[in-house]
Amino acid sequence: MGRAGNGRKVCALGVAGVLAGTVLAGCGDDKGDGARGSATQGGAQEQGTRAVRSAYDRTAEEDTARVKLRVRTSAQGASATADGQGVVDLDDGDSVLTVTAQGQRIEQRVVDQVLYQKMPKGQAPGGKPWIRIDLGKVAAQQGSGGQSVSDPAQSAAFAKAITDKDVTEKGTATVDGVETTHYRVSVDVAELPNGDALRRQVGPTLPMDVWLDEQGRMRRQQFDMTLDPAASTQRSAEASSSPRKVTVRTLMEFTDFGTEVEAEAPPAGQVTDMTGKALEQGRQGKGQS
Repeated sequence: MGRAGNGRKVCALGVAGVLAGTVLAGCGDDKGDGARGSATQGGAQEQGTRAVRSAYDRTAEEDTARVKLRVRTSAQGASATADGQGVVDLDDGDSVLTVTAQGQRIEQRVVDQVLYQKMPKGQAPGGKPWIRIDLGKVAAQQGSGGQSVSDPAQSAAFAKAITDKDVTEKGTATVDGVETTHYRVSVDVAELPNGDALRRQVGPTLPMDVWLDEQGRMRRQQFDMTLDPAASTQRSAEASSSPRKVTVRTLMEFTDFGTEVEAEAPPAGQVTDMTGKALEQGRQGKGQS
């Protein structure tokens, strides 16, 4: 694979790192799951919405968990899948993961909203084994004021964006041997913090699914995002069908609540800071849209 291909692959894995570190809070907050059509109107529907609204808090109360994830990225007729497993701090988003993509394994950590990745031998820039990207700075450039959809501090605001009409109960399912209730949620992006900027990136709604156990904790979550560089200033039917659009489906499962998480930044001498490069690529993307 040439350098351009490697760049795309690293970018995709970077997305995996972001998600693995912090997405639980966002999905718990943004997701609402509710009722099953006319047969479950009224109180049952409200109960489902309340369950999804409280899922983040109930899950975060467990402090930590073991996590598995799969991120599938598709663009211009091609797709790539990254699989990861490790442990995550459900409260602050720190994580330690091993991600496998295209036959290569990458160790990655998220520590205090900074992503670190240990690249395969010979692929790391600057002759150092680790790269570093400040996720807070990247989020700020993207127009979210330094706070992403996955910011735990925004949980209350995200919960307010979910109403009964956004939630549908889809039935039950067994996840890793645990009986769960499956909810599907359509989140109105405009109702989220910095919703106007986010709407330009992902469109008017975010489709999400959560599977909650009897304690109301998330055991599985899935969400789908469509990013369209051509529509950063205005989304339309024509723009949303642009061949440049990128779709990302993320599936995560949580087990072993309370497991130990030790996420530490690598020694500074072993790290190349790629935050500037990531910000530059972001500015170029805006300029081309």
